Amino acid sequence: MIEIINLCKSFNSHKVLDNLNLNMNTGETTVIIGRSGCGKSVLLKHIIGLMKPDSGQVIIDGKDVTTMDEKELSALRLKFGMLFQGAALFDSLSVYENVGFNLIEHTNASREEIDKAVQESLALVGLKGIEDKKPAELSGGMRKRVGLARAICMRPHIILYDEPTTGVDPIMGDAINDLIVELHNKLKVTGIAVTHDMTSAYKIADRIAMMYNGKIIANGTPNEIKNATDPVVHQFITGASKGPITEGIDFGDLIKA
Repeated sequence: MIEIINLCKSFNSHKVLDNLNLNMNTGETTVIIGRSGCGKSVLLKHIIGLMKPDSGQVIIDGKDVTTMDEKELSALRLKFGMLFQGAALFDSLSVYENVGFNLIEHTNASREEIDKAVQESLALVGLKGIEDKKPAELSGGMRKRVGLARAICMRPHIILYDEPTTGVDPIMGDAINDLIVELHNKLKVTGIAVTHDMTSAYKIADRIAMMYNGKIIANGTPNEIKNATDPVVHQFITGASKGPITEGIDFGDLIKA
């Protein structure tokens, strides 16, 4: 479904994406791992057309996103759902208005159709009957689930997850992971998640790809990544403070600072 070919993006002199290549299969969840700041979210923004690369291609269903005009991109984005890192709910809107936002703003759906879609989406994430509440009345875990309900409300072909377990405790994080797997199995969508949480990555992924220095340096099943011998991959997945990723960094100086 998605093919990324020789994608390059620099900010000033800093090269974030360096001839990056990656294929993602229809119906699978691909998890992209890597250190904070390595460019995972930048890659997501290129996939959905929010950023234009310096060079390279992003092919979705045979069409190159990088050459689309704004009208084509708007149509493409309706095929996507996205769970943002902080849920990114609109504080002034009710849960109903948040979940149904894209249907309300971008379609001619009737009130009955929107009601049905919102109620079904909230039921799928285990949140029946909270349509009239405001985000401020919800816990962090509930806000994440409302964000997920919004992501699936238009029954997208592809769902993007930006750090899905960030900002919640480990128990709620595991519940979010279970929910992502359950929705994947029920809705048969293609998923793309970016995270540095290896517990989440192992649980939700069909395939895991690791970003390092602007490239994909490893790509395999969770079991293959777990048993990788590449020293960079091994250091990241084990969380070791010493290794090629942190070579030259003096953690003593960082602690003193």
